[in-house]
Amino acid sequence: MSGAERADEAGGRGTGDDGPNAVELVAVARVAKPRGVGGEVAADLLTDFPERFDRLAGLIAVFPDGTRRRLALEGHWMHGDRVVLKFEGFDSPEDSAALAGCVLAVPEAEAVKLEEGEFYDWQLEGCRVETVEGREVGTVREVLHTGGEAPVLVIRDDGGVENLVPLAESICVEIDVGRRLIRVDAPEGLLEF
Repeated sequence: MSGAERADEAGGRGTGDDGPNAVELVAVARVAKPRGVGGEVAADLLTDFPERFDRLAGLIAVFPDGTRRRLALEGHWMHGDRVVLKFEGFDSPEDSAALAGCVLAVPEAEAVKLEEGEFYDWQLEGCRVETVEGREVGTVREVLHTGGEAPVLVIRDDGGVENLVPLAESICVEIDVGRRLIRVDAPEGLLEF
């Protein structure tokens, strides 16, 4: 039910006035370090879809201070569990060192389309959760991927009470990301009010 491309963590999913600041972003990688003498960078993947780099002409770099810059992608290749990226205008290790720590993102409209009933973590985070009877449970704060059969929603109410709810179809019976609402039919004892 959940895919992984993360909402832009450095600077939020807010919008600005122009250029790369005018769009909502989805993070696909985080630059770890410069790599090689030609200005390439090694980046940790933040997406379940590394093949997406085959179709990209560029990315938006979000710097730790929140500033954004469009980068033209000249080439890429996979190296172990990282992607190595070469950007136009970054031709030496000294040039590419400026990108270390940046989140690399695409506009939300370019997120890989998921199958019906599948959602990105960032689509679920912030959703209001209520029982099928209409009782308020709280807001999804995080989606945990524990290696189990289903991811787990971390739901916290206004009083700080936290509930962990498996993202299973038998429990999360309605997910409406447009309305930012998840309705749960929780088994006895799962929820604490």
